[in-house]
Amino acid sequence: MTDPLAEVVTLLQPQAALSKVVSGGGAWRVRRPPGDRPFYCVVLEGAVRLQVQGREAVELAPDDFVLIPALSGFVLSGGEPAADDGPDPDAATVRDGEVRHGDPDAPANLRALVGHLSFGAPDAALLVSLLPQLVHVRGDPRLGAIVRLVGEEARHRRPAREIVLARLLEVMLIEALRSSSGTAASPGLLRCLADARLAAAVRRLHEQPARHWTVASMAQEAALSRSAFYERFNRAMGVAPMEYLLSWRMALAKNFLRQGREGLAAIAERVGYGSANAFSAAFTRFVGAAPTHYLRALGAPRDSGAPPTEAPRRSSALAAARPPIPPLDI
Repeated sequence: MTDPLAEVVTLLQPQAALSKVVSGGGAWRVRRPPGDRPFYCVVLEGAVRLQVQGREAVELAPDDFVLIPALSGFVLSGGEPAADDGPDPDAATVRDGEVRHGDPDAPANLRALVGHLSFGAPDAALLVSLLPQLVHVRGDPRLGAIVRLVGEEARHRRPAREIVLARLLEVMLIEALRSSSGTAASPGLLRCLADARLAAAVRRLHEQPARHWTVASMAQEAALSRSAFYERFNRAMGVAPMEYLLSWRMALAKNFLRQGREGLAAIAERVGYGSANAFSAAFTRFVGAAPTHYLRALGAPRDSGAPPTEAPRRSSALAAARPPIPPLDI
């Protein structure tokens, strides 16, 4: 049986994490502006308060795991409010390979492993838009063990390090996402898969993307009326059924194009279009560039040294393209 979540994570191509151990002492605070880097944090000792822009604050305890697939602005803080003449809560020092926030001489009230992921897929923004805005897993020792393995592997130059990291990151993402699935999740693929009726339809979409789908045929797979399915899907996924199908078809098409094993006619057939011309027209409307131009842009670094360009269609299912990922700065 097709696993939509595994397919999305595989297409995202998670790459080696930038990670470090951080601690807090006394009153401390870390403020970061909105950005596009996927951020994760696992609390090893102590406690921390996480305030993500636009959401209620979350108190994190040991073994708690947080993942923000598309990073919003956030504040991490701990300790009692500092006195006016006390140490600067925004200060940071490095000691013994550990970044200390707040008072470097006070006992640590937090120790955590934090890091950023990078997604290798050029259309990562589209795929990330299908995931929850915030993933919070509480006290899951299995996930905590995986994250610590990621951190340990990232710190050492062992043979096959990149291959091991890529596999660990895929496992970490899947474990974090499925551990947080449920109807309480924010709109996206996880919340949709938590609904047994909707999950049946989504799995069928992923199994047969080339099928001539309509909202009525999707509703039939979910054993719901057309109107009930449309409303329920839209509420759970955050986008309309046909918009989700188009987004998924285009994600697959981009992957097939990058692989370079098939011509446009074959790709068109695999993603549900009757001809290469029909596929090319739909691709151009969605991406903002014809398939041949899309491939030429991706090949630009090898040919001219120019960065790859892509003009994504702005919609609720597709965010703007991502900038290069700078070093971890928390």
